[in-house]
Amino acid sequence: MFAILRKEINSFFASPIGYLVIALFLLLNGLILWLFKGEFNILDNGFADLSSFFLLAPWVLIFLIPAVSMRSFSDEKKQGTLELLLTKPIPLFNIVLGKYLGAFILILIALLPTLLYVYTVYQLGNPIGNLDVGSTLGSYFGLLFLVAAYTAIGVFTSTLSDNQIVAFISAVFICIVFYIGFEGIADIFSSMFVEQLGMSTHYKSMSRGVLDTRDILYFLSVTLFFLILTSKRITTKGLQKKEVLLLSFLFIGLLAINAISNNHYERFDLTSDKRYTISDSALNIIDDVASPILIDVFLEGEGFPSEFRRLQLETKQILEEFASHNKHIVFHFIDPLADEANREANIQKLNNRGLTPMQLSVEENGKSSQAVIFPWALASYNDVTVTIPLVKNKIGATQQELVSHSVQHLEYAFADGFSKLVNPRNKKVAFLIGNGELKGRYIEDFLKTISEYYNLAPFTLDSIANNPERTLNQLKDFDLIVSAKPTEAFTENEKFVLDQYTMSGGKSLWLIDAVAMEKDSLYNTGKSVAIARDLNLTDFFFKYGVRINPVLINDLYSAPITLAIGEGSEARFQQFPWFYSPLVNPEGHHPIVNNINLVKFDFANQIDTLKNSVQKTILLQSSILSKTDGTPREISLEMTTMEPDPKLYNKPHQPMAVLLEGEFTSVYNNRVKPFPLSKEKNTSKPTKMIVVADGDVIKNELGKNGPIELGFDRSSGQLYGNKEFLLNAVNYLLDDNGLINIRSKEIEVSFLDYQKVGLEKTKWQLFNILLPLVILGVFGFVFNFYRKKKYAR
Repeated sequence: MFAILRKEINSFFASPIGYLVIALFLLLNGLILWLFKGEFNILDNGFADLSSFFLLAPWVLIFLIPAVSMRSFSDEKKQGTLELLLTKPIPLFNIVLGKYLGAFILILIALLPTLLYVYTVYQLGNPIGNLDVGSTLGSYFGLLFLVAAYTAIGVFTSTLSDNQIVAFISAVFICIVFYIGFEGIADIFSSMFVEQLGMSTHYKSMSRGVLDTRDILYFLSVTLFFLILTSKRITTKGLQKKEVLLLSFLFIGLLAINAISNNHYERFDLTSDKRYTISDSALNIIDDVASPILIDVFLEGEGFPSEFRRLQLETKQILEEFASHNKHIVFHFIDPLADEANREANIQKLNNRGLTPMQLSVEENGKSSQAVIFPWALASYNDVTVTIPLVKNKIGATQQELVSHSVQHLEYAFADGFSKLVNPRNKKVAFLIGNGELKGRYIEDFLKTISEYYNLAPFTLDSIANNPERTLNQLKDFDLIVSAKPTEAFTENEKFVLDQYTMSGGKSLWLIDAVAMEKDSLYNTGKSVAIARDLNLTDFFFKYGVRINPVLINDLYSAPITLAIGEGSEARFQQFPWFYSPLVNPEGHHPIVNNINLVKFDFANQIDTLKNSVQKTILLQSSILSKTDGTPREISLEMTTMEPDPKLYNKPHQPMAVLLEGEFTSVYNNRVKPFPLSKEKNTSKPTKMIVVADGDVIKNELGKNGPIELGFDRSSGQLYGNKEFLLNAVNYLLDDNGLINIRSKEIEVSFLDYQKVGLEKTKWQLFNILLPLVILGVFGFVFNFYRKKKYAR
């Protein structure tokens, strides 16, 4: 076998045809990937990966491999040396294996110079080295398995005729059928089984950097089948009836093994961020889905910037992962702007559903243009439809950063959408009223948002005065209570009921203003006095481990205030700095705040955390340039004209939102109880609580037509992350299946350094087009030099 292997390699490189074939392969790859304009151009795409190469390679190899393998047996037949070879004391399969390995190694030698592409992307990454080595390695593994199958087919077709051209054409045809033919047939018959017979599905999975035993077994099966078929073809007797029967059994056996492997398999995600490993909590949502979930993705069209082509690709891949887990996940990509005649009508329909378009800047060849996309998906299940946003907004983010945030958010976005469709609303949330909390119209947008997940109801503590135990039992029916900016003090009876609710494992979200100060007062009179607000909750929170101090956070990183300048017809609106509206940029990786937009506060207070057994996590805090202002204090709009002194802002990172988790000790432990209870508890079950030192975080503005979206600031046109923060907070407090933890998954989209690419483009084009050819030439010179020297002796 090894003698045949050496003979194949020597004969290939002894002929100029061998060098010509490899040179054409390298030149074609180099031109398409580095020079020619198009979707495969790595420099134009701007991503620090080799996905373009791994998408192009199967098509180039479809012609390269048959060109290398076509002479394996057809040349032996033509020269009449096949019969002589068969008389040697070598098993038939070893002869085939020698020829096969010879061709396979030649293809590997042709692929070796493509490692220069890896080096180039590594050097051009932003920063240098920003390349997912694990994913690239996994993709090369996938390419090797594809090469193995192609080569087996090529060696087999070389037995069909003594004409190399016939062998070449036959190999190309069979490779094309196996690569995309079954996929086309599967589209016609909507058959997943037929699709799995083709190479494309298996290769695309592996080319992302995911090694799946099902894919590996498939390629090994195809390779083995064609090698055995080749060994039967080269016999002088031809195929006997018994051998045909054995081949049939082999084919059926390989099909059966592959079918069984669908139920028993291992999967290895080699990507550094495990982006193609969907969490169990997300997959559990669709485990029992027995009818189709139909997903229409509107992220389709022409003229997308490279960043959004990546978002499109990542969306498709994550949906493929969901679909591979449950065949009832069916998705389609739609271009809503493709039909010029109905374009405006389609845009209006999507707008009516709340699917707003997004305008993008496209930079190409030094020219700027605009493109409009709809980064949304609609998912339908059993006559219910939900919208799924595909873009994750971030104030001040570039398009690259926007896509990075969006890709990281995709798994959660789809899992959350599926959860809305599949899971019934079986948890109850009580919004406390009766202590001066915000009226319904001021929290209407948030109520509407979480009503998609939970059952909501108002709850008053007034009945505690007459029957406190019954009130407590009614409160225990709720999984979560929300207190949205209370302004009236809680009685001891009310506090005891709330405390015992917590002791029973109840969760709570507190949005508290420890200082009485409203913007409306400022707008009306130009000045107001901020004073401490006594809600009689100091000992309540102190026992649990936090203290809300009656001070105001003054932060240089803040949202502006809009004021009218001038009078009458000459009045105009102008924005001024306003340091009592801190903008908090969440920097933690906790799932509640990970990858969310800036959160806007108004007259926020500072929280101290105290030592006890309860675990505390600071979710939101002020910036590095912040301080605290004590109360009482006069607040005036004239402050907008004063230049701040940065030296005074020397109290950075003041906590403004804290998560408490664990077993709480009762506020009334070892104290006289306000009233007797039949089952009083002094230590809670494991539970959670979130305290936010600002009640206005949940408050939406009111427009002419009703409430405006929470977090939207009409004066600046900015949409802040208040709603997402609060929704995540509620989901985290109530989430039993860990879905919210998907948010902490970090996925990084690697980009090339655009500036470096622009400056060094020609250098790297020459490097990747000419250097592989130079290496091939040097190899050929050295190989033939030693070959001549060897045979000259």
